[in-house]
Amino acid sequence: MRAGNETDLVQKTAPLEVKQAANGETRTAIIKKKLMKNKISVEAAAPANAVQPSSTHTRHLVKINTARRHANRALNTENLLALLRSEAPKFFALAEVVGKWVWIQFDGKQPATVTAVLSELGFHWNKHRQSWQHPCGLFRDRAVSFDPRQKFGSYFAADVLPA
Repeated sequence: MRAGNETDLVQKTAPLEVKQAANGETRTAIIKKKLMKNKISVEAAAPANAVQPSSTHTRHLVKINTARRHANRALNTENLLALLRSEAPKFFALAEVVGKWVWIQFDGKQPATVTAVLSELGFHWNKHRQSWQHPCGLFRDRAVSFDPRQKFGSYFAADVLPA
């Protein structure tokens, strides 16, 4: 055996004290040294007044009642519209019935509180159509390539059923 292999063998099988003696440093000293190197390189790379990226990307998610969301996803179109009319009249005014589904679209991005309410009501975000959609108990296995408005027709619930 060569000397290098013998040291490796001692490190693998020996107790902690022997490993420390073989290396010349304790494990905590090595860890502290690595942390110091990382800290110095981060400080040198960024100016002193720069904000660290970890502090700028904190997300505060609003809690939703998942049991209520699950129950609301099974509602049919009429029951969902009644729920929107009673609990969220602003969403009822924006609700578009496409076939048997209900869609809600906004001009821009909404705050987390609005998205949490929509999610709890059973809606999900469709990034392709840029709208919140509720399946009204009719779930599909995959997305369709056509525009559902053309095939199934659509209307705004507030126009047919004024609040």
